[in-house]
Formats: sequence, structure tokens, C-alpha cells
Amino acid sequence: MANIKSAKKKAKQDEVRRVRNSARKSSIKTAIKKVEIAVEKGEDTQMLQQLLRDAESQIARAKGKGLLKPNTAARRVSRLARLTQKATK
Repeated sequence: MANIKSAKKKAKQDEVRRVRNSARKSSIKTAIKKVEIAVEKGEDTQMLQQLLRDAESQIARAKGKGLLKPNTAARRVSRLARLTQKATK
């Protein structure tokens, strides 16, 4: 454990950020999984669009917070969009 006051504060901030980032990553994975499962089940277009919008929103939010790199976020959104597009045809 750190002895200097500023180092203690930094350690505490790092822990808070780690927990927050972990929760965000988990929610993104869950949203992506929901879309994939809905595609497998053959859900209607309306439901797929809603789930895709939710997943895109979470990915964009994570990109804005610096949790995901821009190209990674774009790739994930693109793959989900392509998956849902194939399912609706």
C-alpha cells in the first residue's frame, strides 16, 4: 500500500475505475450476446432492431469513455449490424 497521500488517492481512483470499466465491459458483452441469441432464435425484425440499437449505444458510450478504441467499437457494431441484416433477409 502506498504511503504518500496522493499515491493513496490514485490507488483508490484506479480501483473505482477498474470496477466501473469491468461493469461496462460486462454489459457490452451481455448486449452483444442478446443480439446473437435473438438472431439464432429468429426473433422478429422489430426486436432485433431494438436490441441492436441498445448494443450500439453501449458500445458508443464505451468508446466515448475511452474503454474501447474507435476501430474496435466500429468493428463490433459492424459485425452486429451485418449479423442482424442477414437474419432479416
